[in-house]
Amino acid sequence: MDLGVKGKVAVITGGDIGGMGHATAKILAAEGAKIAIIDKTQEPLDKAVEEVRKIGEAIGVTADLTKLDQVESAKKQILDHYGEVHILVNAAGITGATKPFLELSDDDWWETIDVDFMIAVRVCRAFIPSMQQAGWGRVVLFTSEDALQPYTDEMPYCAAKAGVLNLMKNLSKEFAKDGILVNSVSPAYVATPMTDKMMEKRAEEKNMSFDQAIETFLDEKRPHLELHRRGKAQEVAAVVAFLCSELSSFVVGANYRVDGGSVATI
Repeated sequence: MDLGVKGKVAVITGGDIGGMGHATAKILAAEGAKIAIIDKTQEPLDKAVEEVRKIGEAIGVTADLTKLDQVESAKKQILDHYGEVHILVNAAGITGATKPFLELSDDDWWETIDVDFMIAVRVCRAFIPSMQQAGWGRVVLFTSEDALQPYTDEMPYCAAKAGVLNLMKNLSKEFAKDGILVNSVSPAYVATPMTDKMMEKRAEEKNMSFDQAIETFLDEKRPHLELHRRGKAQEVAAVVAFLCSELSSFVVGANYRVDGGSVATI
């Protein structure tokens, strides 16, 4: 299937190997898009770019996107290399503090909000102007099932992701007139390095195997996940790639839940 992205420049944050951003980068590269991956740590970034280059054109830019000057530096490097940007996928994120509400400090809240919400604000502000100049753009922001179905042990993450969902809707209204379609995806319990760490922590705390940690988490914490398994990064990336494509030309301001049925309500 032709996604109509050949020659388009796609910026992807949080593109580490095994993650949903990286899986998206590979699909878009295979369709002929030019990829720019932004990540915080050099060695994982180099490995991610190397994998994408086996498929198509890609560069890597190291940046801590919680720092405004580094966001600006990343934008300059990408625009100096490619000249323009047409697609932005913001997959960067952290789980953040997982404590009862009364034990959460201000620093716990601010750290999660800075990464999971403000990075989305910063990268949209950085790259949307290039899309306006091109008269064509696609923005996909990663939210989460937690934006719609909050969990009390992940309050800062839930709040930040709910904010991203609202941000997406606002941006979609402001920039559709410029040919820029802004949407979001809400994955649930996908097999990524981030959820691996969650399960490793759970296994250690409960003195069980990694596989037992997954099984008990599904039973106890995600009872509505009807497929009763972790999702695959590629399954989410397929939806993201669609939203980045010409095929999504009448989709704007929408949130696609890729959650195995985990959100219990309509």
